[in-house]
Parts: sequence; structure tokens; C-alpha cells
Amino acid sequence: MDNLSYISNANSAYIDSLYHSYKEDPASVDFGWQKFFEGFDFGRGSEAGVVSAETPDHFFKEINVLNMINGYRQRGHLFTKTNPVRERRSYYPGKELETFGLQESDLNTVFNAGVEVGLGPAKLKDIIALIEQTYCQSIGVEYKYLRNPEKLKWFEQRMESERNTPNFSIETKKRILGKLNEAVVFENFLGTKFLGQKRFSLEGAESVIPALDSVIQKGAELGIEEFVIGMAHRGRLNVLANIMYKTYKNIFSEFEGKGFDVNTPFGGDVKYHLGYSTDVETVSGKKVHLSLCPNPSHLEAVDPLVEGMVRSKMDFKYDGDYKRIAPILIHGDASLAGQGITYEVLQMAKLDGYRTGGSIHLVINNQVGFTTNFKDARSSTYCTDLAKTTLSPVFHVNGDDVEALVYAINMAVEYRQKYHNDVFIDILCYRRFGHNEADEPKFTQPLLYKAIEKHPNPREIYNKKLLEQGSVDANLAKEMEKNFRALLQERLNEAKEDETYSAMNSVLAGSWKGLRLASNWAGTKSDTKVASGKLLSIAKNISTLPGDKKFFKKIEKLFDDRKKMSETKVFDWAMGELLAYGSLLEDGFRVRVSGQDVERGTFSHRHAVLTLEDSEEEYVPLAQLNNGQAKFEIYNSHLSEYGVLGFEYGYALANPMALVIWEAQFGDFVNGAQIIIDQFITSAETKWQRSNGLVMLLPHGYEGQGPEHSSGRMERFMEACADDNIQVANCTTPANFFHLLRRQLKRDFRKPLVVFTPKSLLRSPQCVSKLEEFTEGGFREVIDDSYVKAADVKRVLFCTGKVYYDLLEKQQADDRKDVAIVRIEQLYPTPYDQMDAIRAKYKKAKEYVWVQEEPENMGAWPYIARKFRKSEFNFDVVSRKESSSTATGYAKQHIAQQLFVVGQAFETSAGPEVKKKVEKTTQKVVNID
Repeated sequence: MDNLSYISNANSAYIDSLYHSYKEDPASVDFGWQKFFEGFDFGRGSEAGVVSAETPDHFFKEINVLNMINGYRQRGHLFTKTNPVRERRSYYPGKELETFGLQESDLNTVFNAGVEVGLGPAKLKDIIALIEQTYCQSIGVEYKYLRNPEKLKWFEQRMESERNTPNFSIETKKRILGKLNEAVVFENFLGTKFLGQKRFSLEGAESVIPALDSVIQKGAELGIEEFVIGMAHRGRLNVLANIMYKTYKNIFSEFEGKGFDVNTPFGGDVKYHLGYSTDVETVSGKKVHLSLCPNPSHLEAVDPLVEGMVRSKMDFKYDGDYKRIAPILIHGDASLAGQGITYEVLQMAKLDGYRTGGSIHLVINNQVGFTTNFKDARSSTYCTDLAKTTLSPVFHVNGDDVEALVYAINMAVEYRQKYHNDVFIDILCYRRFGHNEADEPKFTQPLLYKAIEKHPNPREIYNKKLLEQGSVDANLAKEMEKNFRALLQERLNEAKEDETYSAMNSVLAGSWKGLRLASNWAGTKSDTKVASGKLLSIAKNISTLPGDKKFFKKIEKLFDDRKKMSETKVFDWAMGELLAYGSLLEDGFRVRVSGQDVERGTFSHRHAVLTLEDSEEEYVPLAQLNNGQAKFEIYNSHLSEYGVLGFEYGYALANPMALVIWEAQFGDFVNGAQIIIDQFITSAETKWQRSNGLVMLLPHGYEGQGPEHSSGRMERFMEACADDNIQVANCTTPANFFHLLRRQLKRDFRKPLVVFTPKSLLRSPQCVSKLEEFTEGGFREVIDDSYVKAADVKRVLFCTGKVYYDLLEKQQADDRKDVAIVRIEQLYPTPYDQMDAIRAKYKKAKEYVWVQEEPENMGAWPYIARKFRKSEFNFDVVSRKESSSTATGYAKQHIAQQLFVVGQAFETSAGPEVKKKVEKTTQKVVNID
């Protein structure tokens, strides 16, 4: 301490000034002085806070000892023995006595500071022994940044009372050894029996298996009935076998290539991406349900899905009780530090719409990312440093010390159950082989892998420890290995002989019971109409504000206008959407909407949540329909697409009987969540046979608002359409949108729905629907032209979405009865039969044109051109010219382009009036020749 000499010569006036500083702000003085002023016997002083003028040297050393204790609590994790294969980096200042103003001659001196760690007055050497054992051995803990004094005290008492040292029973030790044996032998068996096959071995981190086993055992004791687990590929097979109890025979069958029929419509996935669910019974006889989510090679992509599934189950199955279900996220060190999705998910932890009562994060820290050294994988000291952003405590544990790991993880589960916060366990270990078993890690990590080659596995280390303690018989581990290996060989023989394969995991069990996997469902009809009396009642309820609450004047005006719609029986887009929600709520289906600014709506059209004028009180009309309605929830999300879309997908995955909606603030923003779209929404049914009814609303339309506020990237969804995997729609009427949303829950199967929603049409007097359109019929995949007669039509324009109204205006202004405008409301599954009927109807038509606002290389046209290239339609296209950007950022250029598109559709684009307008508004617009 730089000011040690000054303090040693201090007088009562100095201490008195410290006391007054302490009274104003306790944090303004050192920890030692804080404790002193809290009431140590030797530092009470007078009632006025003045200390005697005589200040012995021992008194100041008491303060120094207190500061030393706090120093270990704050920085002890930097000096632990947690790395099994590397030397720890050095940190300064260290934990030498001199750092705290103490000397070796003080070691036998008795200090009252021992009271702070539960020893009472004790010799300095005994105090050091306790805090050294607690904070600097196989377990390091970061918790001092927590701002809740109760949590800080909990950690200190919990750890210091037991010195962070396990004291397990013989039975527990044998169970730990047994799970370690299963983990080690299973990996070794796969490595010898299936040479050259990728398995992404857990070797070097086998302690994760007894750790996970202990989470389940301890969690069950503390009331957890269900765990949902998310992890990447490394170690997944071991977790499936030895935690989830997927049969060894089935796993071996997958290695033998017997997992999938070549004639199945499902493409399947590699075995280390697959999910599983099961019920297990704990040692104490409690039953716990376990779900392991399937996950692609995007390492952390599964994290938000797990959180969404847990929240969904919590809402529907556990009455919102955080104590009965918990998420477990298993990370890699490089992916935790490097993947932005981990931060997005962590920031959800305490938000009302996404909280799950705390996640248990296990980090398999093998100190290398693919081939990258950990020093090149992050700037932070630890891979877990992002935990500090949400004040989540972190345990750093030596993966070779399996008892320490089990001890730490049990404490973590206790903390989660008590405080419902996230907690991290950083398991310092290594990777026995390269990225996969065929990889050569010495190419990039020669020194590390020389050390790993000589390093015994965790089972050998633990068995040796137990033998030295006399805890187990010398032959126990050998017998365990012999018997388990024999069992594995027996199951392998069965797998080779048996040509059948049973995954033993129904994809339509639990909450999905009664639903089906659907293919060739395009023509399936659903009854989505609602009786007029019921609909008008809902409309009245959601547009009537309570008289005893004061609302913003503009809100009152807007709701008066909505009430008038009930009288005129003509509804705009916002009312069509809200009526869909209200009718589903009255039918008993829960509705959940989330995304950026969804409560009000990005375009101030929805107003599903109203904030009172003079307070922060909120009023939700859709929650006030009647006492028997289902629950309506709508949440403004944090500024995240990837994380929130993944969460909502997980929510819908866990319960298909709710309408679950994610809305992008603007359609283009969905590109921030492309991984969720590619890896789950469009492909999960093909890969994992997992259906989902998630709805995505993507505001889309060209209104001169620039590249990012125009396109929802329709082309990206269309190129992913195959195998009846998703639905893509671009509705032009409120009623059709109403029926489309209701259809999601009125069928006996679920498919993701992508809707390109309007912006300018939200307030367009043309974009309205009459009452009978809601109470009769259903969703229309194609809407024909009612303005023309079939016999007069020579050209048919096919389009989708908002551009229809631009074409309609031109058609009617010019009275073009020879041109029909046909709206394709559902782009996929493409309504071929209905389009064929249109072609047959307009027998005299010689031209079929696809018209779109988007550039030629975007929008629906690339899909239409591909799917209809050999058809009798012989489509031509009218669009903006191909472009690397979705739209222009210049308003005049946008207008000129839109004029060109509409004019070209009616064969007038080369006319002098259009050319003149183009030249006047922009010098270089599009090629109109």
C-alpha cells in the first residue's frame, strides 16, 4: 500500500475525518475501515465518532488484515489453481503479505479480523489459510461486483464456512466416479470402434458429465421438475448417452448409418446435432424431465431457443413458477466470448417479456477455438466476462478436480433457485484431440498438445485421489470400466445385427399431441370466419376506453375513429389485425407478440398498449375482452433481432396452441436474424422433424424511404421455399390478413408463416375490408380483378402486396378494361391451380406479366421465373432494374422509378409524358429502353 507509512503515523484527527466520510458514504473508505466503523470492539470511539489520540500499530494492522480478506474476495480468482494444462498468467499486485501492509512476523499474531471470516479472534496464518483455501484453490469465484448486499453475504458465508472445499459422502463419490467412468469409456469406445468418424469428443472435459448429473440431482432437491438444455456439438453424444439416456444401441445404429431411410422425405442431420427428451429419476426418487434441443453448427444459435422454450413451458405448464423449470446453456469458451448472440440472450435475462428465472451457464473452456489460441479469441481476461453486464456471478473451476466442479455447480444451482439470476460455471479443461478427431492440433498448438499428450484423464486423476483417501477399493474403477465396456460392446453387437432403428422420441408428443406433420397441405381449408355479433362485440370492446382513466388526446381521437368503424362496419388494417387477436383470445388461444416497438407499432398503427397521460400506468384493451378469454401478451423487445426471433421460435416450439408473433421494426432488419431463419425456421422440419407455428411480420413496401426501410428481402425467403416448409404471404386487405392469422391455429398442423406487411397501406382509405369479408369465406390465396370483364382482357398483370394499389389507381384513371390485375396473396405454397384457373378465365389474354416494385434480382420474381419457366404463362417481368441495393435513398428517384414500373405494366412507359417526367426528376434513373 502506497500510503501505509502515512497511515501508520496517523492520528485521531485523521481517523475522525475518515469516520465522517464513512457516515456520508460508506463506499468512500477502504473495506477495512468500513468494517472498523461498523463496530469492531477496538474502534468504537465516542458517540461523536472521535477515536482516542493513542493509536497502536496493531490497530492499523487490523485494518490491513480486513483489507487482505476483502482483497482475496475480490481478486483471489486471479491466483487460483484452475488451469490443468497451462501456467496461469501473472497479475500484479499479487497476494503477498506486503501487498496488504503485513509481514511474516505477523503470522502468529492474533487479529480480531478473524471474526469477519467466522473464525473469531485468530492468528493471521489461520486467517490466511482459510481465505487461501476458499478463494485460491480449484475454485475461483467472481461475485464482488454484485450490488445486492444480501447476495454478497450469501456467497461469503456459503463459501467461507466450508472453505469452498467439498466433503461428499462415500456414496456420492462413487456416483461421481461412475459418471466419470461412463464419460471416459464411452468416448474411448467410440474412438476405437468407429475410426475416422467425427464425433466431436468430450475428451479432456469429461467432468462435465458428473457435473450435469449433479445439476439434475441437486436441482430436483430444490424443486426443479424440468430442465431444457442447449449445447453445441462438442460432447453432445456423451450428454445424449450418459445424461439423457438415449440408448447406446441407437447411437451406435446412427454410426452404422441406420438412422434414416433413404426414401424418407426428411433430410436428417448429423448425429451430433440431434435433440432428445426423456424422464429421469434422481437418487432421491424424484422425476425430472430433460429436453436437449437440436442445434446446428452455429454454436450458440440454440441459446435463445432454450430460453423461449423455458418461458413457454413456464407460462403454460408451471403457472409462471421459476422454481420448477430451468434452462441450462453449455457454451464453448471461444463462442461465448465471440458470438454476439450470447450477449443478446444475456440481456433478456431480466426483461419482463423474456425472463426465465435465471439460466445455468456451463462453459467447456478448452482454451482453444477451432485452432485459435485463447489469447487471440478475446480481449477480456475471461471468456465469461460478459456475465458482469448482468451482475451474474462466475465460478472458475479446474476441470480435473471433479469434486470441486460438482461442489461449485451445486452452489450455482442453489443461487439460481434462491435469487432467480443467471450464474456461470467456467470449467477450465482441454481438448484431447483437434477440432475433430481427424484434425491435427499440433499444427497450431504444438506446446499445448505436448502437455495434453502426457496428461492423465479426469477419471484417472479422481480414482488416484480416492485411492489415496482410502475412499474406494483399488479394483473399483477397473471393475467399472470392465463392466461398462462389456455393456457397450453388447449394445454395439445388437446395433450391427438389428436392421431396424428406433429413435424412441416422438416429435408429436406432449403439447404437440393431436397435431400432425404435414406435407402437400396447400389445398387444406380451414374455417376462420367469425359470427358478426361476436366480431362487432370484440371491435366495440377493444375500441372503448375506460372513462376513469386519462389518455393522450390523439389516442382518444384514434379510438373514437376505431369505434366508428364498428358503426360503419368497415375496418382498416390495424383493426383487422386486432380483431384476429381478439377472436383467437375468445376462442381460448393465447396470443403473444414481441419485437421492437410492437406495443405501439413502428408506424403508430397498433396501439395495443396505451400509456396513461399523467402516469406510467398501462392499459391493454385486448386483455379486457371478458373473464374467460385466453391471455394476451405483447412486449417491446430490446434492440435485438437474432436473439428475440430465436426466443419466439423456441416459445412456439414448446407450445403450438398459442399464436406467437415476432415483428421486425422494418422488414430489412430481419437480416440480423438470418441464422435463425436458415437453421431453424426454414429447415428444422427437414432436419429434425420439428414443426413450428411462429409468425413473422415484416413491414415491406417501396415508399421512398431508402434501402433499409423498403424491402423485407422477400427473395431470401422465396429461395428457401421447398418441401412445403413455410408459408409466405403478402396480403392486400385487412380481412385476408385476419383470416391468415386465424388459419395458423385452426388447422391440425403448424407451419412457420412469413407475412410481408404494409406501411403506407396502414392508413390508406382503399385498404379496408367490410364486415362480411370477416364473417364469410376465409383466406384467399389469389384475388381476381373485379373491375374488368374476362372477354375484354388482353393482358394479365400478376402482382403481390402494395404495388397492387398503384396499379389499380392507374387502371382506373385510364379506364383500362383490357388489363386485369390479379393479386397473389400467398406466394408459397404457390397456388398453381388457382393461377391456372385465372389463365383459363382470361382466354383472350396473350400476355402474362409479373409486376413488382423490387429490383429484378429481388422480390418474388426470381422464384416465379424459376417455377414457371416451362409453364404456359410465359411470364414477362416489369420491375426496377437489377441492383446491389434494395432501393434508392432519393425521393425523386424513387418516384421516377415507381412511375416507370406502373407505366411499363400498362405499356405506356416509353410514352413522351413518362419520359419527360423521368428526365425532370432524375438524370439517371433506370434503363427504360
